[in-house]
Amino acid sequence: MNALSELFQDCIKDLYNAEKQLVKALPKLEKTASEPQLKKAIREHLTQTLGHVERLESVARQCGFKPTGMVCNGMKGLIEEADEHLKGRKSGPGTDAEIIMCAQKAEHYEMCAYGTARTWAKELGLDSCVGPLEQTLTEEDQANDLLTRIAETKVNRMAIQADGGVSRTAKKPASGTKSPTASAKSTTMRRKVSVM
Repeated sequence: MNALSELFQDCIKDLYNAEKQLVKALPKLEKTASEPQLKKAIREHLTQTLGHVERLESVARQCGFKPTGMVCNGMKGLIEEADEHLKGRKSGPGTDAEIIMCAQKAEHYEMCAYGTARTWAKELGLDSCVGPLEQTLTEEDQANDLLTRIAETKVNRMAIQADGGVSRTAKKPASGTKSPTASAKSTTMRRKVSVM
């Protein structure tokens, strides 16, 4: 086995554990969220995440290894950070904004890892693995974009208003979210970058 094959296997195992951790963490986020669109987005992403787990099992099976045996410390840290941020907070717009921030950190982590895994699969000639990894990468990107839209169109302004403030403009995204132009640039850049 060559070095890239080993890295690919480790990447799949890491992603598998990350997704399994998310399967446990997402219901807690959905329960804490108050905005209906956000709750729905989290619930739907949980269903997608279960599909991601199945795809990773299939990729590992096709390549002749088990996807278990590794702990994704990156996702573990992101989930612990989210727990710390949300500990003791009551449901409401501010908490929803924080949930989106924490969820988008996880999405970006996954997009980087899936992009790398997909590229390595191409380089290794694992053609049957490329499609499932690309599909999951696309779904993670779409989930991130949906969270951005929910933040920009509702949650951020609701959080400002809950504190007695007034949102400056519906067109200007709040700090930490992508504008539609930035989102398009990010997607284009993601597709051009082969390995992070």
